[in-house]
Amino acid sequence: MSAQASSSQPSGFGSSGALSHVYIQYPPLRCKISGARNIFYDDGTKQLIVPTSDQVFCWKTTPFNPNVSPSSDQIGEGPVLSIRFSLDLKLLAVQRSPHEVQIQNRESGDTFSFKCRSESERILGFFWTDSPTCDIVFVKTSGLELFSCSSGIRSLQLVETKKLNVSWYVYTHESRLVLLATGMQCKNLTGYQISSVGIVRLPRFDMAMAKSEANNKPVLAAEDIYIVTVYGRIYCLQLDKIAMQLYCYRFYRDAVIQQGSLPVYSTKIAVSVVDNVLLVHQVDAKVVIIYDIFADSQVPVSAPLPLLVRGFSRANAAASQLMGQNVEGLEGKDSNHGETVIYADEWVFLVPDLICDIANGVLWKIHLDLEAISSSSSEVQTVLEFLQRRKLEANKAKQLCLAMARTIILERRPVPMVARAIDVLVNCFSLSIKTGKHHMGSKVERSSTTSGSNVNSTIDESSQADTSEKPPKQESGSGTHDKSIVKSSSVTSESEDIVSFAKNRGKSINVDLSSSEQNGGNLVGTDVSCDKAQPSVVRPQAPGSGSTPLRTDEQQESLVTSVAISPDDLCSFVFAPVEEEMAGDSSYLVAIIVEFLRSANLERLKVPLNIYVLMIQLLARNENYAELGLFIMNKIIEPSKEVAMQLLASGRHNFQTRKLGLDMLRELALHHDYVLLLVQDGYYLEALRFARKTKVNTVQPSLFLEAAYASNDSQHLAAVLRFFSDFIPRFKSTTDHQTYSRYLTEMNTMVTA
Repeated sequence: MSAQASSSQPSGFGSSGALSHVYIQYPPLRCKISGARNIFYDDGTKQLIVPTSDQVFCWKTTPFNPNVSPSSDQIGEGPVLSIRFSLDLKLLAVQRSPHEVQIQNRESGDTFSFKCRSESERILGFFWTDSPTCDIVFVKTSGLELFSCSSGIRSLQLVETKKLNVSWYVYTHESRLVLLATGMQCKNLTGYQISSVGIVRLPRFDMAMAKSEANNKPVLAAEDIYIVTVYGRIYCLQLDKIAMQLYCYRFYRDAVIQQGSLPVYSTKIAVSVVDNVLLVHQVDAKVVIIYDIFADSQVPVSAPLPLLVRGFSRANAAASQLMGQNVEGLEGKDSNHGETVIYADEWVFLVPDLICDIANGVLWKIHLDLEAISSSSSEVQTVLEFLQRRKLEANKAKQLCLAMARTIILERRPVPMVARAIDVLVNCFSLSIKTGKHHMGSKVERSSTTSGSNVNSTIDESSQADTSEKPPKQESGSGTHDKSIVKSSSVTSESEDIVSFAKNRGKSINVDLSSSEQNGGNLVGTDVSCDKAQPSVVRPQAPGSGSTPLRTDEQQESLVTSVAISPDDLCSFVFAPVEEEMAGDSSYLVAIIVEFLRSANLERLKVPLNIYVLMIQLLARNENYAELGLFIMNKIIEPSKEVAMQLLASGRHNFQTRKLGLDMLRELALHHDYVLLLVQDGYYLEALRFARKTKVNTVQPSLFLEAAYASNDSQHLAAVLRFFSDFIPRFKSTTDHQTYSRYLTEMNTMVTA
């Protein structure tokens, strides 16, 4: 199968001043091979496969590296309808015809052919599994056939058969879910999830399809079905070209529920998922509409904008021609890279985030521009919630959140609005602590990093909500399949998939997601946002108390920085810098900090002491000593040594404030510091009495003696000397006693004279 020539006009590469929220980054991964017959994508092993007459070249797509070199395998001559590697990469299966699949051992070169038993049957496709009961599944017009491979792969053993009249199917390895279309209109779908925990059959369900005419019954095509994973939940998206709607279906163990729809503005669309954000490409209009279906809204995240190419320059293009292209048969030059046609007919979108340009033999990776998205909306709370749900570029999202918090305070936005923004950040941090996903002690990075995700498919036992760390990735297959890139799009995830079966892993938070908990480094559950759990797209009809969602599990990369912003981050990177830049009355900033303390108290979070110290400084600067006293007495400012010392420093011109600091030291039983401050203030006799009462023996006698001598009162000096002589053994033999006894004699002599 070959792609048709594009009739679109070259859109060129986006200039630096062009606006876009979604972009592809130059250079792409080049996979153009002399004599290539087709391009296939194997979502099970995340490989791009290009067969020639007697070889196959393979490129790993995760992690995405434009300069990765391909591996190659020898295969026999003949047609290649589809091709897939086994999950352990030891076997290679090649579909040679609608009736035959050839399986080859990569080490020994031995081959074995599987053929249809009946000429009336056709093989629509096949896929490898990690199920304990079977190794490979063949999708035939008569249904599913599950086989296990014996040692030496000299034969296949039939394990189970699922009888159905199948028109076409869609499968993604990440979800381990295969959808089989039956009926005259192909709108009756039956689903099976074949994973390491066994085989689960989903209830049969019908797709909604509008009629263009009274007697016209439209037929559903495989190209109109997309399986996507968003926040760990598995969805089926169905394009209705007559109604111009993209219907969204959520999978449960015992039900498939339609959860609303999204409008489309083009009869040809494509779907991508980047960092749990749903991208609907309006191919005819050449724009992308972004949806965050975690929120209970069908409103796009931002305005539709074109998909652009970034990072292209003639110098970069020339350099990339020379790098990593020393492979026999690999064409090093892309003659059309300077005139890339955006949304060309040869473009095939591989869910979640890849685009294959068949004509030019290149593979692009889709990226989100978080900075552009965040600056496109004035709804600060909504943008912060969106950013807090991002995982791929956690550091960048974190920096953007901190910058937005600083900006709205410097702009003196209304206090209630700023308070709502702070609530979002505090709630997200609290939730990350509860779920164990925040790296305690991690510092805010100045540069953003990107990391991949490990995605595991599962069927959970409870419909509940929580968060997970990494973005799920997947793609849809279609048509006569298997993974021919020309006619079908496939799923991939950023790292190897391992299936797990999670039972009742989370605590209910009023949604149909399930919570994820950390178990030996693996997060079992769904990927949800940090903010309060909300329903997806449109509030679903209740599938019943027994309904449990079909979803994916994800593993967290150990080096990924959490997007959650801690109270220390807010203090160091928001309040402290803002305090330095704000001029005039500081009561506004105090009000903001009070709102932060309220929010932190509701979540029972420990507040850094620097926040309280900053509040005291701000209140004292405006001489709001009465308000400061109320904050202290009502425990809004928590007692601590640092707070007490700041009260003493700020109370130099206000006795009551200084007294609050001294009282706080006594309350905290910091007797040594209290005694020292009494001596410094000249209350050395009171300090002596307090030291004797509380048995403070860590203060040097010389401090008291020096203070008494400085008072020029011989009676006080004599009293201090007598006190230390009575209560400190051998004090009379110290130099302090001798020195100040001489001073006392001199003072008495002067009085007598």
